[in-house]
Amino acid sequence: MYHCPLIPCLPTVSCALWQCVGEENWVDTRTVYIGHREPPPGAEAYIPQRYPDNRIVSSKYTFWNFIPKNLFEQFRRIANFYFLIIFLVQLIIDTPTSPITSGLPLFFVITVTAIKQGYEDWLRHKADNAVNRCPVHVIQHGKVVRKQSRGLRVGDIVLVKEDETFPCDLIFLSSSREDGNCFVTTASLDGESSHKTYYAVQDTQAFNTEEEVDTLWATIECEQPQPDLYNICFGVAQYPLFCCHSRPLGSENVLLRGATLKNTRHVYAVAIYTGMETKMALNYQSKSQKRSAVEKSMNAFLIVYLCILISKALINTVLKYMWQADPNRDEPWYNEKTSLYPQALTDFLAFMVLFNYIIPVSMYVTVEMQKFLGSYFISWDEEMFDEELGEGALVNTSDLNEELGQVEYVFTDKTGTLTENNMEFIECCVDGRKVCNLCVPALQEHEELFFRALCLCHTVQVKEEETIDGIKRGIHQGKGTSFYISSSPDEVALVEGMKRLGFTYLRLKDNHMEILNRDDDVERFELLEVLNFDSVRRRMSVIVRSATGQYYLFCKGADSSIFPRVISGKVDQVRARVEHNAVEGLRTLCVAYKTLTQIEYEEVCHLLNSAKLALQERDRKLADAYDIIERNFILLGATAVEDRLQEKAADTIESLHKAGVKVWVLTGDKMETAAATCYASKLFRRSTQILELTTKRTEEQCLHDVLFDLSRTVLRHLSADFRDYGLIIDGATLSAVMKPSQDSSSGSYKEIFLEICRNCSAVLCCRMAPLQKAQIVKLIKASKEHPITLAIGDGANDVSMILEAHVGIGIMGKEGRQAARNSDYAIPKFKHLKRMLLVHGHYYYIRIAELVQYFFYKNVCFIFPQFLYQFFCGFSQQPLYDTAYLTLYNISFTSLPILLYSLIEQHVSVDVLKRDPSLYRDIAKNSFLSWRIFIYWTFLGLFDAVVFFFGAFFLFDNTTFISNGQMFGNWTFGALVFTVLVFTVTLKLALDTHYWTWINHFVIWGSLLFYVIFSLLWGGIIWPFLNYQRMYYVFMQMLSSGPAWLSIILLVMVSLLPDVLKKVLCRALWPTTTERIQGKSQNLLKLNYF
Repeated sequence: MYHCPLIPCLPTVSCALWQCVGEENWVDTRTVYIGHREPPPGAEAYIPQRYPDNRIVSSKYTFWNFIPKNLFEQFRRIANFYFLIIFLVQLIIDTPTSPITSGLPLFFVITVTAIKQGYEDWLRHKADNAVNRCPVHVIQHGKVVRKQSRGLRVGDIVLVKEDETFPCDLIFLSSSREDGNCFVTTASLDGESSHKTYYAVQDTQAFNTEEEVDTLWATIECEQPQPDLYNICFGVAQYPLFCCHSRPLGSENVLLRGATLKNTRHVYAVAIYTGMETKMALNYQSKSQKRSAVEKSMNAFLIVYLCILISKALINTVLKYMWQADPNRDEPWYNEKTSLYPQALTDFLAFMVLFNYIIPVSMYVTVEMQKFLGSYFISWDEEMFDEELGEGALVNTSDLNEELGQVEYVFTDKTGTLTENNMEFIECCVDGRKVCNLCVPALQEHEELFFRALCLCHTVQVKEEETIDGIKRGIHQGKGTSFYISSSPDEVALVEGMKRLGFTYLRLKDNHMEILNRDDDVERFELLEVLNFDSVRRRMSVIVRSATGQYYLFCKGADSSIFPRVISGKVDQVRARVEHNAVEGLRTLCVAYKTLTQIEYEEVCHLLNSAKLALQERDRKLADAYDIIERNFILLGATAVEDRLQEKAADTIESLHKAGVKVWVLTGDKMETAAATCYASKLFRRSTQILELTTKRTEEQCLHDVLFDLSRTVLRHLSADFRDYGLIIDGATLSAVMKPSQDSSSGSYKEIFLEICRNCSAVLCCRMAPLQKAQIVKLIKASKEHPITLAIGDGANDVSMILEAHVGIGIMGKEGRQAARNSDYAIPKFKHLKRMLLVHGHYYYIRIAELVQYFFYKNVCFIFPQFLYQFFCGFSQQPLYDTAYLTLYNISFTSLPILLYSLIEQHVSVDVLKRDPSLYRDIAKNSFLSWRIFIYWTFLGLFDAVVFFFGAFFLFDNTTFISNGQMFGNWTFGALVFTVLVFTVTLKLALDTHYWTWINHFVIWGSLLFYVIFSLLWGGIIWPFLNYQRMYYVFMQMLSSGPAWLSIILLVMVSLLPDVLKKVLCRALWPTTTERIQGKSQNLLKLNYF
């Protein structure tokens, strides 16, 4: 028999099974024994269960699996795997180049990447250890024992003190507060930074000391771990001696890991989920890998070059055997004659090895370094630092920097993103009569009920002391100060507004809500039930009992959820006032009530308890219960609060429009309120013709007809004359649009909807659920143009669209930090989006586009002379360049200049980019990485390679240049071609550079100097570790020749000439907007100089 010292012992024969009211089938559950107190002999069989410890693991590697696991992941990349195969081929067969030429660059790339990933994982290990070794307090044998967090087990009773974080998922047993409540912030879970109220289990809230808690003998039945933070079905607490009493446990009794205890001295709670089974750990999900348009272009270009490589190897293999078909050109008589098989395969692989440098393996590591280092420019940008928050922009991923320069659609939330989410009470109307200040005559019955309803129907908490989280706050100065805390800023604004009108909410004490009325009398109402707000019902209700014993149900919510449930009251007058305030851009709520008899209240309690006891489909049953209870209201009135537009929000939207970016607003607000905000933010102009696709219109016409009418309107006016269109759609209509059309002949509604949207400059989607926001983003992403999308928001309800969009940006707002944590980038205010896209995005794209094209260009210049050389060496696979040059070309000689260029290049100044947003259009649609430009760079590389090779070949053909009469050998010829190559590709980058600093000069000229010094040392010393000395004195011999100097200068100039001519002609005849501005800037500098 179970024993509890606070309750008399009762027989257990009549104890019910583990069965909930209305439940027939059980979900998989677990039984938790509080304090590990096992059932006594003769009770139900006790089967010990094994649960994980409380260790959190967010790291990816361990000490033992790092090398194999990291190598496996790196070689899953096609480029790395390709170079590994080339390296193995060089080891297995006799190839013309040393395995070092492929192995060293590959080793460099793999090592740098492994170090970067290892360092990041070490930081994760460090963070995990800090969490797992955090001290916690556990009740054992009536005493408080201190242990590490990782040592917690399911069933442990934990003591948590104020400002401490809950170490695991807990059932709240008791609190230091008299009312048995505690206040919690859940910012690390759902992003909401406001204080929330949680309630102790009613049967255990009197257990106030360690000794009392330790005597508790009870079990908890709860479902198996699942990640949903909101759909919490934490079963039933079973106290077998309490007359077999079952107590339903809901989300209000559960303290989740990661949340923080606030404004409560301490709480006692029992661990139910630990370690990786906690809801926070189950919500650790790797974000879907987002790939930028630049990365996709790189992969496409790589495939082209891979095909070129195979073609080169195949051509050379065929030509080799055609060459050797002549008996006079085959192997001499004392060697074995060439056989076609399997020697042909070996030769093909050898040619693949010889030409493999056309694939730029170092490009990937350079791109990674450019993205990683370049991301710091956002974090360091002082103009994106917010003094109020004391924070600047954050970069959560550096993989999408260049995507900021390609955005075509911006999807933005309204509240807290375009607006400040700082609510101010403006007015209320009671029975259609406006009330906005304290100077109101004697109140009527409905007016008093209205004010009481707003003082009672909320979840506001009152902090009696003068400080909250160390910050001094107060409503009254000089009196006993108090401060209102709520999960919703609207509720705080309404309660403070009621205070201005003479009704002050004082506190919730002993489950009684206290109000100070206009006569300075304290009224007490017993709080019986709270029907919490949810985004589906869009309303909340409370049931209270007055001092006279009268039961009231007060309800407040959106007009669309209140008006259909009202049976009396001045509905038309209130509706008119609500619509008027919505047009003014104010947020409105309606207030209603009804009285309950004792019998009706008991029926309500039975209905709610039946739903709360359910373990299966509890949310649906609660929703059904709420729907039955919240009916037959009497309308009292409505409220209006203002949410001001953020600073420079209108300027930002206007700049985005000029940049060719389409802006959509996705909000849960009503149409009139959202439309007023859109006009204020210049999303809609007064000249904009508004097209409505709303429930009101689809009730008058079928959806099919409405869509085709709008489509004809847009297309007719576009063909005649340009007009500015704006579309408004609501959530209900969007749901209908997203469904496949019933009439197959009419086609899909989605296609018609997209056609309308494409011809609108701005779109407003109101009454949107969070998932609908993501659906809209996904719909646009999947359209035939495949535009680049960006989603920006500040609340947990914006996370779905932020994760869905190509680029997600979170606002560090008042609705918490979940949006900022789940985003790719986080900024303090909406106004910073302008600089993020038009400046940083523009620069990032220009820089990385040049980097990618330049890498392919310089590798064509590098390897095509090697291809041409085979025609002059009998296709013998003789390399043109020395092994050191092959190895260091991409690693040392040409890597630093392009890396620096990709970090600091500014083709136009920051001020010009901000002043002229239309420059953003020049880089739209991935224009700098188009196939046309890629082909130009490739042919430029081929031309330069032909000039290098044949220029050197014809200048030195059958000629002696050395004073002793010696001719240039093949290594001297290769060194000459390589020298022209290095100087040409480096000077090509110098010609493309617009923003010169001392760093540019140092790196560009320093790279050329390093090449010369290295060549002198490499050929001027006999290196003992080399088994060959073929480069000894070659470079110095070449430089001793005057014609060689002349040839280098001449060939470099000829190679650069076509690109210079192309730039001059294009700027003169077909200048882009950017080039025109560059010309104006240069002219201005000349005028200032003279």
